[in-house]
Amino acid sequence: MTLEPVLARFTHAPVLGDPARAMMRLSLFDWAACGIAGQGEPVAQILRTRALGDGGAQVATLFGVGLVPPRAAALVNGATSHALDYDDTHFAHIGHPSVVVIPAALAIAQMTGAGFADLIDAALIGVEASIRVGLWLGRDHYEAGFHQTATAGAFGATLAAARLLRLTEPHTLAAIGICSTRASGLKSQFGTMGKPYNAGIAAETGVEAALLAQASMTSTDRGLSHCQGFGPTHHGQSDDDALTDLGNVWRFETVSHKFHACCHGLHAMIEAVGSLDLSASDVASVTIRTHPRWLTVCNAPEPQTGLGAKFSYRLTCAMVLAGVDTAAIGSYTDALTQRPDLVALRDRISVVADPRLSEMQAHVTVIRTDGTQVEARHDLDEPMSLSDRRAKLTRKAAGLLGQQARVIWTAIDRGDLPEFIAELSRAG
Repeated sequence: MTLEPVLARFTHAPVLGDPARAMMRLSLFDWAACGIAGQGEPVAQILRTRALGDGGAQVATLFGVGLVPPRAAALVNGATSHALDYDDTHFAHIGHPSVVVIPAALAIAQMTGAGFADLIDAALIGVEASIRVGLWLGRDHYEAGFHQTATAGAFGATLAAARLLRLTEPHTLAAIGICSTRASGLKSQFGTMGKPYNAGIAAETGVEAALLAQASMTSTDRGLSHCQGFGPTHHGQSDDDALTDLGNVWRFETVSHKFHACCHGLHAMIEAVGSLDLSASDVASVTIRTHPRWLTVCNAPEPQTGLGAKFSYRLTCAMVLAGVDTAAIGSYTDALTQRPDLVALRDRISVVADPRLSEMQAHVTVIRTDGTQVEARHDLDEPMSLSDRRAKLTRKAAGLLGQQARVIWTAIDRGDLPEFIAELSRAG
């Protein structure tokens, strides 16, 4: 199987799958809430100020205020919506699909005058493509240190933009090739502003690659799979099985949404600890068992910043036991990491790799101060209906935005793209 033509044909194929569209609408809602709430974060302010200062064609909306060229909007909005690290995750592809693809699709939709339905379908094509490219690249790519949100995500953003621009198949292949020489992102940025910036770079890359291809810029038509292409040079496993059911099965339907304001790798543990209904004074020690891959992602043992706290099993576990709300954005502060009671509790917690667990599972063992032992387990892969998911996301968005959350959902529910964009732009 030749990867690139399969992706190019998928880009412009009819979208068949109402459940996938329904999930995309929920992720659009979640993305908007995360982006509006994240606009005050330092990385968002830095990039927004830079984009507005650079000027250019006033085409695409930024969170909060201002119109800028599509490429700049994709960069700023991608980073802003990932700044709180509160956005959706797809565990099979090991990445956050919406924060890369939606900003690129929205910027091009505004440029082309596309409607709401076209935006949803393009975003769905893009997130599905990013998931499939992530699966094609495989675990070796991720374990080598590449941030799959940004690397695989850039290809998804490219294809979403290509669909909205109605590129020909040869131009779509060129866009994939252009993306392959621009895609980037490193896991070493986790815990810094570089992580959300990775998402912004990927969204910007998608817009840039598609627009350059539209302008007839040439590129290799095997940008991913060539022996010196992106896959082989970036530790990709080239797993063609990742594409066998593309267009018939939507892997995006299994996306996970965050209900705690920290790295998704911590959520199964948080749910397990929370189910035990313990207080800090009950606890002598805690052992957390998790899939080995999370140890290189969210196992900061002694975080010193609020951002770093979002990547720490030990501290977030201590937060749950101490009654600190892990769903609240405001809980994650520099001061929190220095609280004597939390530090003391954190130091009684250990984290152990357990390959018998899936990446969606966690197992927690607590030794009480009276010497008794209790255990709990949680699996994020347990099914959740769309109605339950919507209810949870509605509560989350209301917690972030108040009454504005209802207005945004109404715009999405009606398919009113101008009203949706208006809410993004008034989010100051």
